[in-house]
Amino acid sequence: MRTAGKIVKGKYFDRFFLIIFENTDYITAVKDPYLSDLTNRQDGILLSNFFAVEHPSEPNYIAQIYGSTLGILDDADYNVTGKNLVDLLEDKGISWKAYMENYPGNCYQYSFGPSNDSYARKHNPFISMVNIHDDPVRCAKIVNASQLDMDINTNSVPQFAYYTPNQDNDAHDTNLTFAMTWFKGWFEPKLQDPAFTTNTLFFITFDESESKGEPNQIFSSLLGTPVQPNVNHNDDTYYTHFSVAKTIEENWDLHDLGRNDTTATPFTKFLIS
Repeated sequence: MRTAGKIVKGKYFDRFFLIIFENTDYITAVKDPYLSDLTNRQDGILLSNFFAVEHPSEPNYIAQIYGSTLGILDDADYNVTGKNLVDLLEDKGISWKAYMENYPGNCYQYSFGPSNDSYARKHNPFISMVNIHDDPVRCAKIVNASQLDMDINTNSVPQFAYYTPNQDNDAHDTNLTFAMTWFKGWFEPKLQDPAFTTNTLFFITFDESESKGEPNQIFSSLLGTPVQPNVNHNDDTYYTHFSVAKTIEENWDLHDLGRNDTTATPFTKFLIS
């Protein structure tokens, strides 16, 4: 595996790469040909009992890196104080970066991009964290997603990488067929680089179901060399967005956030330790 700086070895994986899509019911996503193909690969597994924690979008993104929704019930611009996942990662010297499609850069904090709404702040939880957006060094790690290919080519992809497609590619303003056509064309070439993929756990998920209210079940899956080969490709353990932080904490033996991450279940059942 290649990455920026010193590698901090993890219990299950050395790199975690999250990509998140939008507003799709589980029953719809699980039937998608490309998502189905990914879960049925030797190193793929479906998390068939995974749930979002709220409607609409933003509280689910916040939950992944903060361990709480803070009671947020809308997509307004919030400035969140207190410890977040970045604090835990940096305490252990683990590199991180947030890749945002169409992000204007320079710690941009407005709701949408200056020319259109392809970039949406509500889908970027890092910019809502006060101790990130008030710190120029940290805020510089929120980057336009075009930098990912450069980072792959220069062996500098961090150990924790969070990728948010724009509102066309994530299905928010389009549909699942459009998003998965984009995803396949974007993802498959990257999977051919063993230096990028070796001991990298890819986590593919959605923010919330299209149907409002309960149960808010969403498609989520794991892919990569850390997944046990030839399992039945289905983990029906109950997970939520709070499981993201818990999984990261357990893998690198981090402190916890002291919120819902403490009682969440990490999705490590079928990973190689």
